[in-house]
Amino acid sequence: MEFLIVTGMSGAGKATTQKYLEDMGYYCIDNMPPALMPKFAALCIEGNVVEKPAMIVDIRGKDFLTELMPSLDMLSKSGISHRMIFLDASNEAIVKRFKENRRAHPLSQGGRILDDIISEREQISGIKEIADIVIDTSEMNATQLNDELSRVLNNKKTTELFTVSVVSFGFKYGTPIDCDLVFDVRFIPNPFYVSDMKHLSGLDQQVKDYVMGFDETKEFLKKLNEMIRFLLPLYIREGKAQLSIGVGCTGGRHRSVAIGEELYLELKSSGNMTSIQHRDIDKDGRGVSK
Repeated sequence: MEFLIVTGMSGAGKATTQKYLEDMGYYCIDNMPPALMPKFAALCIEGNVVEKPAMIVDIRGKDFLTELMPSLDMLSKSGISHRMIFLDASNEAIVKRFKENRRAHPLSQGGRILDDIISEREQISGIKEIADIVIDTSEMNATQLNDELSRVLNNKKTTELFTVSVVSFGFKYGTPIDCDLVFDVRFIPNPFYVSDMKHLSGLDQQVKDYVMGFDETKEFLKKLNEMIRFLLPLYIREGKAQLSIGVGCTGGRHRSVAIGEELYLELKSSGNMTSIQHRDIDKDGRGVSK
């Protein structure tokens, strides 16, 4: 077990870093008093309930400098492995970020932001010197910072963490609000109007064969798969962690289910982390998922 400590200049990207770490499975505690770090470390080890602990400590904590150094020494003497990431940025970049966010600097007493930044930099300069990793975020956006964190922490590639969820639904019950992409398959002839298929669903082979038997269905799926293969790397490049794709028909029982299953199988066979939910297959909101 390794304890990760994140510190650095206010406005240098600690909030973005915390979100990234939480997405990577870290248990993050923000603004922890440095004096409590050894106790928290011991609790994690004895309780064995936190596999990837991370602590965000900075100037907001009282007696930051006086407590952090002794706490780090205690971790080392206890044989507890730890690494410290120091996030830095130029004065100009930090001033710009505080103005854009309209937030006060933690050291602010009503004066100039630049004076607060200079004061903070002087107070924590010694911490930067002992950090294991220093990241200058002056020219970075959130996606670039995430990429750099992935590199220095040796995490899995973003492509291995990206997940795609497919949800079939009926337009009569409303469009799912969390879908990034929505496709309407009501152009396909409806099995509902075929007497021996009315009470079946898109999970039944008879309905699947019916829906997939039309040339327009095959052409649609071909173009849909091509478009999604084109889009996935672009979403990953922009730092998106998950893509939700909705496939809708009138009632969400036949056509959308059959098409959703085909899309799910194609994505899964391509090595993507994929899930599927049939929201309206039972027409009572229970649905089926896997």
